[in-house]
Amino acid sequence: MEISRFFGKFRKLAWVLFGLSILIVGLFYTALKPKQVLPVYQPAMVTPELVDESIQYVKKYHTIAPFSMVNQNGENISEKDYENTIYVADFFFTTCPSICPIMTKNMYALQESLADFPQVKLLSFSVTPEIDSVAQLKRYALKNKVDDSRWNLVTGNKKEIYQLARKSYLVVKDDGDGGPFDMIHTENFVLVDTQNRIRGFYDGTQRAAMDDILRDIKVLVDEK
Repeated sequence: MEISRFFGKFRKLAWVLFGLSILIVGLFYTALKPKQVLPVYQPAMVTPELVDESIQYVKKYHTIAPFSMVNQNGENISEKDYENTIYVADFFFTTCPSICPIMTKNMYALQESLADFPQVKLLSFSVTPEIDSVAQLKRYALKNKVDDSRWNLVTGNKKEIYQLARKSYLVVKDDGDGGPFDMIHTENFVLVDTQNRIRGFYDGTQRAAMDDILRDIKVLVDEK
């Protein structure tokens, strides 16, 4: 009886101590858990066929080069419009009958999912600028519910687009069968951080990959 009364007296204290121990263990786990960090992609880390041969073996300091394009509203768009900005880029063309409609649909889904991250932007380069005029891009933007404040569809000089694709974003194959700047775009979406560095590649034809991008965007937001 005496032993029972003794333990009964301190039962509440025991539960409090038990709860505190769980809290302390949880805090230690959180403090010691490694913070997730995304890789910083360099040309040497990417499939060579997607990278211009002049930089295929570069292992550090790779960033997106300056550019000057025109968007669906006839506005000049350059790297300064994406300065200190996290963004997702891809390469497409409006008359593409295969993967582009799927990529655009997934980019739209990403646009809608980024409502809580207004600072994150989207950027789509046309690989057929001779077809994708400002008027054509505008029609495409309206058809696909593009948010002009967040997502630019851009066209411009074909040589510049080609060089950006292969020397900066590392996502386009050299056609080799046509003119000097013909290219075959891939399905890749590219995640770029506030320092103009590539932090991820994703399959733009896969809806599940949009969840991966959102997860990684949150990692980059926390990095700032």
